[in-house]
Amino acid sequence: MFERLTDEIDGIIARDPAAHSRLEVALTYPSFHAMIIHRAAHWLWDRQFRLSARWLAYLGRFATGIEIHPGARIGRRFFIDHGLGVVIGETAEIGDDVTLYHDVTLGGVSPAVNARAQVGQKRHPTLCDGVIVGSGAQILGPIVVGAGARVGANAVVVADVVPGTTVVGIPAKAAGLSPRLVDRALDFCAYGTLDGSMPDPTAVLIENLGARVQALSQRIAELETRLGAESDDRTNVVAAPLRRDRGEAGRQANQQPDGVPGRADAAGERN
Repeated sequence: MFERLTDEIDGIIARDPAAHSRLEVALTYPSFHAMIIHRAAHWLWDRQFRLSARWLAYLGRFATGIEIHPGARIGRRFFIDHGLGVVIGETAEIGDDVTLYHDVTLGGVSPAVNARAQVGQKRHPTLCDGVIVGSGAQILGPIVVGAGARVGANAVVVADVVPGTTVVGIPAKAAGLSPRLVDRALDFCAYGTLDGSMPDPTAVLIENLGARVQALSQRIAELETRLGAESDDRTNVVAAPLRRDRGEAGRQANQQPDGVPGRADAAGERN
């Protein structure tokens, strides 16, 4: 047990530059206190001491501001930075080396009636090893966030996340691939950021759409110009023979046989 507690503390120190010693973490970090209480409450929950487990979890929430249902399964070196406002549901599953920030919710979306009728059914998310979830993010439903994935701040995740992917937005969409967290001390990125910048997928989509519309508009203008020029050429080609035919017809009308006046002469005689 002492070795596991030391491992938990070292995991916090590796990811939080504000932690300067094991003693400081043990005495002042609500995440560490919440995990100690949760492990005890989960032990009671697994042995069917459900009311005692819920009461202990309630005390942990009161003391730390972190609400973890005793039924949730959490791996090693779990760290909740700052911690206040975090909610983890009953059937949530969390792997090793996972990091959450404040105001994160791992919640369920099943109506209460259905949830009671289907006791034991998976209703909350699964976070695989090495996941980082930024502050204010909501991960809802029995979805899976793959190993090494990152969830940006205030994102709302309602679908599975591919391993190694960073997702942002409402609803969350992929913003890029994340480097695998092989070495927590070197590759850990606070708040799930992607090298300091995460493009907004919606903004990128709008920019690409605008560029596409501009290109299409330019192409349409070019086609209209070309069609106008071809129409003028066709008009000239058709009009030229007509003009020639009319000229020849007029000359033939005036060139009648001898003794027969032409149209113009006949008109002159009538006058």
